[in-house]
Amino acid sequence: MKKEAFQDFIRVLKEKNAIADVIGSYIKLERRGYNYWACCPFHHEKTPSFSVNAADGYYHCFGCGASGDVIGFVKNYENVDFMQAVQLLAARVKMEVPAYDERSAEEAAEKKKKRDRLVALMKDAARFYFGNLYSGRAEAHLAYLQKRGISPSTARRFGIGASLDFSSLPSHLLAQGYTPEECVDSGTCSRTEEGRLIDAEGERLIIPIINNMDEVIAFGGRLLKKSDRAKYKNTRETLLFNKSRTLYNLNLVKKERRAGGLSSVILVEGYMDAISLYEAGFHCVAASMGTSLTSDQARLLKRYTDTVYISYDGDAAGQSANLRGLDLLKQEGLKVRVVPLPEGLDPDDVIRVQGKEGYQSCLDAAMPLIDFRLLAAKRKYDLTKTDEKRDYVAEALAVLRDAESATEREELLRRLSAETGVSLASLARDYENAPKAPPSEAPVPAAAADDAGLEKKAARFVLAACLLDKPYARGCDLAAFSFEDPVHTTVAGYVMKSRAEGGVRASGIFDLLPEDGELAEILNLDYGDNLDSPVAEKYFEGCIATLLRRPLTQKIEAARREYEGASSPEEKREILTRIDRYTKELKNLSAGGKA
Repeated sequence: MKKEAFQDFIRVLKEKNAIADVIGSYIKLERRGYNYWACCPFHHEKTPSFSVNAADGYYHCFGCGASGDVIGFVKNYENVDFMQAVQLLAARVKMEVPAYDERSAEEAAEKKKKRDRLVALMKDAARFYFGNLYSGRAEAHLAYLQKRGISPSTARRFGIGASLDFSSLPSHLLAQGYTPEECVDSGTCSRTEEGRLIDAEGERLIIPIINNMDEVIAFGGRLLKKSDRAKYKNTRETLLFNKSRTLYNLNLVKKERRAGGLSSVILVEGYMDAISLYEAGFHCVAASMGTSLTSDQARLLKRYTDTVYISYDGDAAGQSANLRGLDLLKQEGLKVRVVPLPEGLDPDDVIRVQGKEGYQSCLDAAMPLIDFRLLAAKRKYDLTKTDEKRDYVAEALAVLRDAESATEREELLRRLSAETGVSLASLARDYENAPKAPPSEAPVPAAAADDAGLEKKAARFVLAACLLDKPYARGCDLAAFSFEDPVHTTVAGYVMKSRAEGGVRASGIFDLLPEDGELAEILNLDYGDNLDSPVAEKYFEGCIATLLRRPLTQKIEAARREYEGASSPEEKREILTRIDRYTKELKNLSAGGKA
C-alpha cells in the first residue's frame, strides 16, 4: 500500500474510533458544554484539567500540556508505539491494518508472525515454570520464597515459577510444536558446545518479565544454591526483550493507575525488591533489573507518574547508581526524591528486618535531589582532614548552583556551615565569587526579547484561531506571515493545505508534530473564553498587526540601504515611493493596536 492510501486508512480509522468513546472506555469523562472533562490520566491531579474536544478529535491537558489525537492517547495510555496503537484501534472497530507496499507487507506479516509465535512460546514457558513450582518437586524454590516472605498469592500474582533442570523445558516446548530455532530466538533456550538444546535459566527460581501489554517477554532467574554461576540471570535480548527499554512490574503499575491513579512510583534495582515491596503493600513499584537507568526507561516512567522515589541499595554502589539515573529522570520532567536506606541494606532487607513500617519511615525521609547530591558528595570525603574538607566545600558549592530558590540555597549553606565549621559569611562569599558556568548562548537584549515574546504570543493566538477554525479567522491569509518557529510554520502549512482540501480539522496536526512542546502552548489557548470571548476577534486583529509589523520594518530598512546605493534620480524616487508605502502600512498597523 502506498503512503497516500495508508494515510487514508488512518483517516478512516480515526473516524470510526470517536475520540470521546475511546478515551471514555479508559477514564470517566464528564460533559461540560461542547467538551468532555476528566482528571488527567498522565499526571496526578485533583481538579479536572484534561479536556476532550470531540468535534475536532483531539485531547489536551491544561495542567501538564499532554495533547494528541485518538491514536496518540492510546499510544501514551497503553505505553505502546504508533503501529501498536493503530492495531489496537483497528481491532476495536474490526479493521485490518494494511502495510505500505507488497514487500513491506510481506516483511511486516512475517515479523508479526514470528513475534506472535515467540509471544505464544513465552506464555507456554511461563505456564510450564509455574506448574513446576507446585508440582511437589520444587521444595527448594518454595522454601526460598517462604524465606523471603513471598506468599503463594503474591507468587501467583507475579507468575513465579521453577526450573528444575536443564532439559525438561526444551523438551516441553518442542512437544508443543515449537522449533529449536524458535526456542533459541525466544531466549528461553541456548545450545551447548555440542549443539544440545538446554534451558537458559536452568535450576533457578523463575521470574517472568511482563510488558505493559501483559505479554511475557523475558525471564529472570535466581540461583538457589552456591555455584560459580551468576546469582541472577536475565534472558538475553531478543525480538521481544530490550533490557534498556523495559522496567519490571509496569504491567501491574498500569493496573494500579487504571484503578485509581498514581501519585508516584517507587523505583528499585531488582525484581525481588519489587516483589517484596508489593507483598508488603507498596504496589506502585517498578524495577530497573540491576542496570543503570536509561533515557528510554525514564520516558516510560513519565507516562505513568510525575514523581519517582529512587530506592536503590544503601551501599556505595547503589548510591552511585542513584546519581547516574537522577539526571535522566530530571531531564524527562520528573520530580525525583531519593529514599535513604540503612547502610548495606536493600529495600527487601528493610522489609524483612523492619517490616512495612520500617520501609515507610524510609519513604517518609525521602530527600530532594539537591539534598541527596550533597549527601553523596559528603560521603566521598573525610571532613577531619583539612584538604578533603576544602574539596568537599568546593563540590558542595557547585551543587548549590542548582538550588531552585534563594531560600533553599541559604538553608543549604547553613547546613554546610554546620557540617564543616566554615562560617556562613565565608561560604556565601565563596559561592558568589566562584566562577559561574558560561551561558550557552549570548544574552538577548531586553527590547529584542520583549518583541520576540510579543510576536510569539501573537503567532500562537492567530494559529490557534485558524487551527480551530474560528469564524473570524477563516479569511486570514497565513501565507502573509514569516513565522520563525518551525512548529508555527508547520501549523500554518497544515491549515492552508486543509483549507484547500475542504476544511480544517485540528486532530490532523498530530500526524505532523509531537504532542507536546510548542503545539501544546498553541492548544492551551482553546480554554474557557480565550478564542470565543467578545473581544477575541479584536484581539485577533491586533495579533495580525503584530505579526505584520516586523516584516514591514525589515522592508523599510532594506529599502533605505538600497536607497543609499542607488545612483540615478529615477531609482531613488522609486525607492522613496516604496518606503512611503511601507511607512503608511506600518502606521495603519500601529493605529490598529497591539496584541
